[in-house]
Amino acid sequence: MTLQTAERPRLAPTAQVPRTGRKERDRVSRWQIWVPLSLYLLFTLVPFYWMLVFAFRPRGSTSLLPWPITFENFETVWNDLSFALFFKNSLMVGIASLVMTTVVALAGGYALARYEFRGKRLFMIGMLCTQFIPGAMMLIPLFEIFRALGLVNSLWSLVIAETVFQLPLSLILISGFIKNVPVELEQAAWVDGCTRLRGFFAVVLPLLRPALVAVGSFAFIHSWNNFLFALMFVSEQEKFTVPVGLSYTLGEFSVDFGALAAGGVVAAVPVVLVFAVIQRYLVQGLSAGAVKG
Repeated sequence: MTLQTAERPRLAPTAQVPRTGRKERDRVSRWQIWVPLSLYLLFTLVPFYWMLVFAFRPRGSTSLLPWPITFENFETVWNDLSFALFFKNSLMVGIASLVMTTVVALAGGYALARYEFRGKRLFMIGMLCTQFIPGAMMLIPLFEIFRALGLVNSLWSLVIAETVFQLPLSLILISGFIKNVPVELEQAAWVDGCTRLRGFFAVVLPLLRPALVAVGSFAFIHSWNNFLFALMFVSEQEKFTVPVGLSYTLGEFSVDFGALAAGGVVAAVPVVLVFAVIQRYLVQGLSAGAVKG
């Protein structure tokens, strides 16, 4: 007795793409990616290059390169224009805004993520709608409120204003991040005898590092760069921040470009350092906070 094996259907040979054609296609795709990115990078870096040129080259020089390098403009800004005082004021406002925004957003974000209450969706829509309101429209109401509270010409007015404007986005980011943390982890901590507060600090808070870094960095950088609030709510020169101090290099009939560029370099250093430290947490915090609404 013979066993007849059924013939397997033969598969049609797959067409192989020539290696030369594949290399040409990869080469074209690389050009399509790198050319627009290079143009965008050039467009972005040219203003920074000119700022460095004006900051480090001697006054009166028209060279395209900052040579010979001089620090005269930095000495003028730091000593003659009291830039050290402006730098300290901006640092105080930025750190205070960071702390207040993070603490309030952490408490509010936990409530939005873990509790259900009437009007929760409308509340979140209202917070989102506040992001469409320009800060200039709120100057007069905020000024009247701060005058009634005796906070005009005080750095606390800047801290409160920055915290209020940064809270809506911070709340949404942190609440979305907390929703991604399984509630079963907290319940396990409660079974072990932890209170809700202790369970939050022991279980949830360590997992919120990317979200806290994203929220805190945005609060610090926004308060560091804000010019409008510092110009309107503070009138004493001893309480000016960096953006307002830089405006004093603009005279009525002339502009000290060297001092202005040197002040811009000094003002950009903290922002660059912050992004260099937090860049690995920033994308993770923003993307995790945006997964769930």
